[in-house]
Amino acid sequence: MKDKKLEANLSMVASRVMAGLNMNGLKFLLPLWLGALTGVTVRCVFAAVAFWITSWFVKEAPVTRRQRIGLFCLGAFGLYGFMFCYLLGISKTTPVSSAIFNSMQPIWVFLISVFFLHEKATLMKVIGIALGFGGALLCILTQGSDDLAHDAFTGNMFCMVSSLVFAVYLIVSKKLLEEVGVVTMMKYIFGGAAVMGLIVSSIIGWDAPLLTDALHGEWHWVPGAVLATYLSYFLVPVGLKYLKTTVVAMYSYLILVVTTVVSLTLGQDRFSWTQAAAIAMICISVYFVEVAEAKK
Repeated sequence: MKDKKLEANLSMVASRVMAGLNMNGLKFLLPLWLGALTGVTVRCVFAAVAFWITSWFVKEAPVTRRQRIGLFCLGAFGLYGFMFCYLLGISKTTPVSSAIFNSMQPIWVFLISVFFLHEKATLMKVIGIALGFGGALLCILTQGSDDLAHDAFTGNMFCMVSSLVFAVYLIVSKKLLEEVGVVTMMKYIFGGAAVMGLIVSSIIGWDAPLLTDALHGEWHWVPGAVLATYLSYFLVPVGLKYLKTTVVAMYSYLILVVTTVVSLTLGQDRFSWTQAAAIAMICISVYFVEVAEAKK
């Protein structure tokens, strides 16, 4: 079991590092070279194809019709809903701000567990929740729009909603993993997300200048984004299988670290004391919610 937990932790490290780098890559594409919703569809369709091809080489237990429908719906509404809000958000704000809200996932997981799974809310955890939302509000209310974030407030709100949706996705995925294999789970989830993406893009329209201006566009970021999507999401269920949902959610801090370092290095964001304070408040909040309570 120790080996499995080590494998799960290493899987989450690799997954979240790739997710952080993917966030910076997407910022180069959105919204100039690729519309946010078109970007969601491209990621979901290509990842779905990759997971279905992978399933040809991996033998797992068959699933029932009910399980297939459940996984498909989780993809269509959970995974697609997360990417819908996430890419819309990052197209309007900076990568560091989007990562700040992404790091709120452990807080959402705890709140959902309190209200729906009857987990006990202690004073320490309540203080942690208050600090976390204080950090989020600090980022939302103080970040102004500029050349790096043309609509920071709207983008930050979308990013906060996306972190909530992904927390729900993690909790439901954890439950489903007790019944189905990792590859089987991902192929149906991404299948549902891909179908939803194609429906939405067909109604709203396609917005992908890089596909019509490939010689001069940033098209080379697309294969990297698709590969990172496939690998990072493939590794998350490996972590969920052997770790608590809250522990998996806490690995979102690696996204914050990677994204912050890369963003400041590449000039995708500027250092801000308010952002630094928001990061500190959210990090301390998760300490109160998870680590301090466990030590006690």
